[in-house]
Amino acid sequence: MLTHRYRLVFLIGLVIASLQSCVVSKKSWSPSTPYAKEQLQKDYRLFRNILEESHPSLYWYTAKDSMDYYFDWGYRQLNDSMTEPQFRSILSYVIAKIKCGHTSTRYSRKFLHFLDTAQLPQFPISIKVLDRDTVVLNNYIQRSNLKLARGTILTSLNGAPIKRIVDSLVLHIPQDGNNENYLMQTISNRGAFGGWLRLVAGYVPAYQLGYLDSLGREQQTVFNLVDPPKKDSSRKPILPEIRRQLKRREQRANELDRARSLQIDTGLSTGYMTVNTFNNGYQLKSFFRSAFKDLRRFNIQHLVIDIRSNGGGNVAHSTLLTKKIRNTPFKLADSLYAVKRKSRYGNYIRYNSVTGIFMRFISKKKADGFYHFGYFERKQFKPALRDRYKGKVYVLTGPNSFSAAAIFALTVKGQSNVTLIGEETGGAAYGNSAWFIPDVRLPETGIRFRLPKFRLVINKNAVKDGRGVLPDIEVKATRQSVIENRDLKVETVRQLIIQKR
Repeated sequence: MLTHRYRLVFLIGLVIASLQSCVVSKKSWSPSTPYAKEQLQKDYRLFRNILEESHPSLYWYTAKDSMDYYFDWGYRQLNDSMTEPQFRSILSYVIAKIKCGHTSTRYSRKFLHFLDTAQLPQFPISIKVLDRDTVVLNNYIQRSNLKLARGTILTSLNGAPIKRIVDSLVLHIPQDGNNENYLMQTISNRGAFGGWLRLVAGYVPAYQLGYLDSLGREQQTVFNLVDPPKKDSSRKPILPEIRRQLKRREQRANELDRARSLQIDTGLSTGYMTVNTFNNGYQLKSFFRSAFKDLRRFNIQHLVIDIRSNGGGNVAHSTLLTKKIRNTPFKLADSLYAVKRKSRYGNYIRYNSVTGIFMRFISKKKADGFYHFGYFERKQFKPALRDRYKGKVYVLTGPNSFSAAAIFALTVKGQSNVTLIGEETGGAAYGNSAWFIPDVRLPETGIRFRLPKFRLVINKNAVKDGRGVLPDIEVKATRQSVIENRDLKVETVRQLIIQKR
């Protein structure tokens, strides 16, 4: 039995040893260091067990036997050590088979920090996948040796057909249901093609790109990845504190303006409202109040609401906007429930405090064995009493309209004064799995994945076909509109307004 003195020495030794081990582990970590097969298998078993236990819609669009096949396939790939990107590529492929746009993987915090600070070479172009062709959208790094004009038709990359490469990459992208339009837009977003290429296949120093020239002849060019620009730390601003304060105010104003804005054309009696997010932190409640007050004050007859870049957010904000447009009461959910309130794997699930309180005290178990959020199942929202808009409304939609944005589009669709213009929304029309989405952290690699807790069915009488909200007037980009950098959706709505006048 240890004396008090030796016990104290022993405890101090343990503390020093643990600190030393922490230092060694931090020094030994490298983004290129592979994880042992046993570590990967441990994380993968946990990954599968948590999804099978707690995901509310695991078999909504993919049958259980098929989902079991994909889970088993992923485990069979773990026959050797792997780096974090290699392991995440397998996880992303398997998780995409759930067909839930809110269930996705993320790098570990260490790896994200590495990506933020390492100044890695960048893939220099974005692409646009059209109905028939894949074209250059932007060569957004001017220092690149790749000089292809916007709208150039691409045919191959390193000898493989470009369509085959696109189709292989989108197998790793989560989607709501069977929405192919969403996948093609997601891979077309700025930087997305290069990012998914790095995750799935890894970068190589140089690429051979096939394309069609202006005469339609097949050509080949070689380009390299581009190093990011180095920061110039030698220049020091005059009066740095004042400049810093001004910069913060300007940045905040620009941030709010990018998130939501209203422009009024009194000549056409039209308001152009852009709402790029329903997230918290953008003063949306006060913005909607002020915007609709201005529309009434100037007697604006036409309102264009652009939600093409709105990925969703807080449904309370989308409901505020809906109440300003709808002329009849509406519900958001026929059913909204979780399959589990508690998890055997709670140590790995990162709830925030609000979510934890919600799950325990507000959800209630019903006869079907699920934990229902009864408020939204019962609640009928009424149209706004003040400044509800009664003129003609045009809602611009696209594949990036997701989650709460898709719910807004569905809820106002069909009203006599509302017309949806654009493309099918990325968010499903039948419902989704979202609302409260904690992160799950896998202990060996630190890779995280999002775990939505609730299944939402918006209208139980609708067909669950995995499609988004369809527009009343479909307008898609063409190669010519890409070349000319024209916005066909805005042009279409402007023509409709002029015809009405």
